[in-house]
Amino acid sequence: MIVTNEQLQTAVPHIYAIDDVIGGAMLAHKAEEEAIFVVEHIDGQKPKVHYDRIPSVVYTWPEVASVGATEEDLNARGVAYTVGKFPFSANARARAGMDTQGFVKVLADPKYGELLGVHIIGARAADLIAQSVLGLEYEITADSMSRVSYAHPTYSEVLKEAHTIASGRPSVNI
Repeated sequence: MIVTNEQLQTAVPHIYAIDDVIGGAMLAHKAEEEAIFVVEHIDGQKPKVHYDRIPSVVYTWPEVASVGATEEDLNARGVAYTVGKFPFSANARARAGMDTQGFVKVLADPKYGELLGVHIIGARAADLIAQSVLGLEYEITADSMSRVSYAHPTYSEVLKEAHTIASGRPSVNI
């Protein structure tokens, strides 16, 4: 492993290192974020990599995707949260495509509704997680995420329903 400072510089200041050689998650999209960071740093900008907002994806069947905090993380830090969980089995598109395994779990701040983490096990999880990355990056609340119009029938509606439940409102499809 190559040791770097916060600017991803090695012991030789004009030499940088990223991704697999510096530790952390070995993800191509993490490497891309770090590469952009390095270029912006060299250009004199003040970039930041939000590692907690880089999604993790496992290309299994069903797919698994996650971004942000887990319940274990929040419990260990003593952070209160609400949970919105919605199964793919209640989603019209998943039923039509016989992809009903899995669920979406949204973790949100109980007072302000800010998204803390989103975890998906199910069809197209790798694609669906991007919407949640936006929610975390721009501090969108679960309530706001639930009030966006989602096309029907789509797999993305599982996110709408999980956000609705995390907001303290009942699902319209269960």
